[in-house]
Amino acid sequence: MALPNINPTTTNSWKKLEEHFEAIKNIHMKDLFAKDKNRANTFTVKWDDFYVDFSKNRITEETFKYLLELADEVKLKEAIESQFSGEIINQTEGRAVLHSALRAPESYNVKVDGENVIPEVYQVKRKIEAFTKEVVNGDRKGYTGKPFTDVVNIGIGGSDLGPAMVVDSLQYYKNHLTTHFVSNVDGDHVNEVIKKLNPETTLFVVVSKTFTTQETLSNANTIKSWFLKHASANDIAKHFVAVSTNIDSVKNFGIDPNNIFPMWDWVGGRFSLWSAVGLSISLAVGYNNYDSLLKGAHKMDKHFKSEDFGSNIPVVLALMSIWYNNFFGAESEAVIPYSQYLNQFATYLQQGIMESNGKSIDRNGNSIDYETGTLIWGEPGTNSQHAFFQLIHQGTKLIPADFIGFTKSLHGNQDHQDKLISNFLAQTEALLNGKTKSDVVAEGTKEDIIPFKVFQGNKPTNTIFINKLSPESLGKLIAMYEHKIFVQGIIWNIFSYDQFGVELGKQLASKILQEFSGEVKNEHDNSTSNLLKYYKENA
Repeated sequence: MALPNINPTTTNSWKKLEEHFEAIKNIHMKDLFAKDKNRANTFTVKWDDFYVDFSKNRITEETFKYLLELADEVKLKEAIESQFSGEIINQTEGRAVLHSALRAPESYNVKVDGENVIPEVYQVKRKIEAFTKEVVNGDRKGYTGKPFTDVVNIGIGGSDLGPAMVVDSLQYYKNHLTTHFVSNVDGDHVNEVIKKLNPETTLFVVVSKTFTTQETLSNANTIKSWFLKHASANDIAKHFVAVSTNIDSVKNFGIDPNNIFPMWDWVGGRFSLWSAVGLSISLAVGYNNYDSLLKGAHKMDKHFKSEDFGSNIPVVLALMSIWYNNFFGAESEAVIPYSQYLNQFATYLQQGIMESNGKSIDRNGNSIDYETGTLIWGEPGTNSQHAFFQLIHQGTKLIPADFIGFTKSLHGNQDHQDKLISNFLAQTEALLNGKTKSDVVAEGTKEDIIPFKVFQGNKPTNTIFINKLSPESLGKLIAMYEHKIFVQGIIWNIFSYDQFGVELGKQLASKILQEFSGEVKNEHDNSTSNLLKYYKENA
């Protein structure tokens, strides 16, 4: 077995944490700060251009000690080594998990089935670089001899969410190309994108590992039909490229074999933006910025692999999450970036975290009787303050939150930046301290209104301060959450890298689709039968 198979609830540290939780579950963080003037320094990790303050959590040094013991007892160190060395840790699918190899230096030696994969990775990277430069510089042209102005990424899931998030996050660094993303099989989506495009100057990137994904192929064929109203079949080769492993199907589509960028089965879809799936990122911001993104991720890989757990950022964040999920019973976590550029970041993390760790069977094949996975949600501050912060501040649910901020703005408007960061800092302080009855009374509040203005406080947050939003720092940030996912999965004793739960709905959708043409008639429950009938009558 490549990974340890330890039920966390059977460990000594888990039992210690259960007893410890009972002793401190009602403690207020305000009191902890009052007793220990050095608390913020004790629970802060400074690394590179990251400053991670986790002192505003409902923990003591004893809590942290037991959590670190838990990481040791479930053999996290050995598991990290297994992942980075290319062992088959995705055991249910018989695959290694090596997205880290995609951002490793060329001098590294990472073996899968005895073969060093790094030379092949760099062969693809050089192909991405050459292709990007040809398109960006205008050397590669469309069928009428005009340079490209637009790029359309056609994919879904990991073939869409990662590239779309990164392109959105790095808008400041974009070149003259306008990048669009088509993912939903909803025909209104693809048609809204098409109507903005000029077929003479648009490049299409079809991203599908198997080249069989229903949504992606439906959209690709719709776009191809639209394109052929303006151009000939021979022109497809100039305007369509593919990221896929299914060479024959890609060629049958009409794509030039020279314009196929390969993928590997040791890269999961939701971790694939570092591979040729990131071609649209490279086209949008230029290869050098794309390469910086990868180099930033590699820096975080090295930190995660070598740093002691007590000052290891992904490990610390994962342990905080375990503490709230499994002991406080907190079901969700909010991710609040104080940057409009990171508008899609929480959406991206939803797939990464919830698809990976939404499991109820452990690595021994047994049903789990403890909580796994967390619900992830969020929006940028300050918008989110005027939307759902009321629930975090005064609701009945405990919602730990990650606050992500940048000390420097990209456009340099200091007045706006100061206002943004004042909110960033004020919210974590307010969530910590709350507002007491005496505070409310001192404001002259009417007696019958006082209860409504009291804030309990004691709401946990992590504050992640980064110097500036750059391709490199974004790479570090994404990799940080990837490794957090891994640590949680190891502690929960689950396989984080399969997603069989996604498949059943797809299979049933294919069967129902056949019924629309009258080819077959399947048995359904009453509800589905009625809904199917209603659709047919009203479509």
